[in-house]
Amino acid sequence: MSEAVNIWRDPDGEYHIEWQASDPATRVSVEALADGAAFEAHYTERSRARISGLPPSRRHFFRVKDEFGTEVLATERRLGLSGSPNFRDFGGYRTAGGQRVRWGYLFRSGHLARLSDADLALLDTLDLDLIFDFRQQMEQQSEPSRLPDRRPPRVHSLPIQPGNNSGFLQQSGGHVAGPEVMFDFMVTVNRELAREEAAVYRRMFEAILAQDSARYLVHCAAGKDRTGFAAALMLLALGVPEAVVMRDYLLSSRFYDAEKEVARVQEKYGLSATDSAAILPMLQVDEAYLGAALSVIREDYPDVPSYLEAVMGVGERELAELRRRYLED
Repeated sequence: MSEAVNIWRDPDGEYHIEWQASDPATRVSVEALADGAAFEAHYTERSRARISGLPPSRRHFFRVKDEFGTEVLATERRLGLSGSPNFRDFGGYRTAGGQRVRWGYLFRSGHLARLSDADLALLDTLDLDLIFDFRQQMEQQSEPSRLPDRRPPRVHSLPIQPGNNSGFLQQSGGHVAGPEVMFDFMVTVNRELAREEAAVYRRMFEAILAQDSARYLVHCAAGKDRTGFAAALMLLALGVPEAVVMRDYLLSSRFYDAEKEVARVQEKYGLSATDSAAILPMLQVDEAYLGAALSVIREDYPDVPSYLEAVMGVGERELAELRRRYLED
């Protein structure tokens, strides 16, 4: 069994656990590490289980163990926030050196304007220190975040223009010619994140490093592009392989329902005459999108550490500090 265990929680409190085994016939058991809590495990497929009955007010860890004694300890990656379905913990990944990114310190999401009271209660348990909001000011004003009253995190407003699609859609005159036009636009957006918007991400790193062992959240509107590059930068700084970073980025395709958002976007930007297929690339994630940002780094610098030092101000000393905080054996 590999460490590619994926756990997510639905808003109703039900957990889903998926795993990968070299042999599909390998027997795997799942155990919830919850003191005194009664729960039910249902093995729906050979590589999938469903857990119900756990207290919804806190996070839970699970032990996934195969018949050969290999086991993985993990918690949910996607938290069950009904008002922010793409809210995820991007810890838990292995670095190239074999260490693991700590769970419970690094989070990513879409906007927080529609959080329910139950969502706020769960968010409160995360003890976030910092929130980085990459939305444009008009986005922040039209959909203000809901945050816990107890020990509210410090919010850093770091507006990023690419990823806010209003300018492009206004220039299009209310009509996008086809999906290939939107796809190319999204590739360009992600390239700009790595160059034109680099100073914003540098400010993010400065704020993180200024507060010891900060638990933080990065978010934008959907939690995929502006947020995706922010999460990728931190994971790369921590030494997580690029293939794993891409896997984390692509998880938005599972938790952000692009097709469900098409009608809202058509109304918001006056695109009723534009076919939904032409709008979908804006709402989706694609390996080519984040790949475009990473290609800029390779074009301009010999490697990722050189880019981080020259552009983000994250040199050897800063990398060592981030790894001290956010990695464990």
